[in-house]
Amino acid sequence: MTTRIDLNCDMGESYGAWTMGNDAAVLQYVSSANIACGFHGGDPATMRKTVAAALKQGVALGAHPSLQDLAGFGRRSIPTTPDEAYDIVVYQIGALAGVAASQGARLHHVKAHGALYNMAAKDEGLSRAICQAVKDVDASLILYGLAGSKLIDAARAIGLAAASEVFADRSYQDDGSLTPRTRAGAMIEDLEQAVAQVIGMVREGKVRSVDGRDVPVQADTLCIHGDQPNALLFANGIRQALEQAGIEVRTPARG
Repeated sequence: MTTRIDLNCDMGESYGAWTMGNDAAVLQYVSSANIACGFHGGDPATMRKTVAAALKQGVALGAHPSLQDLAGFGRRSIPTTPDEAYDIVVYQIGALAGVAASQGARLHHVKAHGALYNMAAKDEGLSRAICQAVKDVDASLILYGLAGSKLIDAARAIGLAAASEVFADRSYQDDGSLTPRTRAGAMIEDLEQAVAQVIGMVREGKVRSVDGRDVPVQADTLCIHGDQPNALLFANGIRQALEQAGIEVRTPARG
């Protein structure tokens, strides 16, 4: 039975005149921040400000690399070779690592975004490329990947620390994958339903799929999407529910 979990949130996704999410408010409830690196959202100024805000709250810094897809917010599946995935992940980690270093800090983890994350979860070649990119930049970084996916397998195969990720605001398929956003019921918008799903995953190590099947999951880190309208409500409610259930919120230790 798990008694602790990391709370992570995707943030720093504003770009130019476009504002996304309520990062400053959400940061007080999470323990890890996945910060956009410019390919699906984020820009140099947003990266700098988000790093500073996370450090002020004592929140761990993570790179959130994506396919190069600003127009589609990184959520469009674009054919990508392992070599291409390796290069874009190295590039984006390096960008955020530089921003962090300018403020006297280091990165803690890497979590792929959107389509890159979902493609790699089922593609062994992409998973190996992403994990190798992370290790080659900094072998002490932790790879955040979908619980039970090829990302976790690939990280472990090369000796890279991995944290199995689960979701509060997404529904699951029978194979443990996330329900595609194009399908009805992909997003969980009711806080009570989300809390029940979270407690079940943490305490019981399983999640109920959309078809009613109990699917086993390893819950090391829990994602709350910063771009959803109820992000602040979810972050606050889930943090309170975890504390009331005696579940400690703690950032995973680096390798």
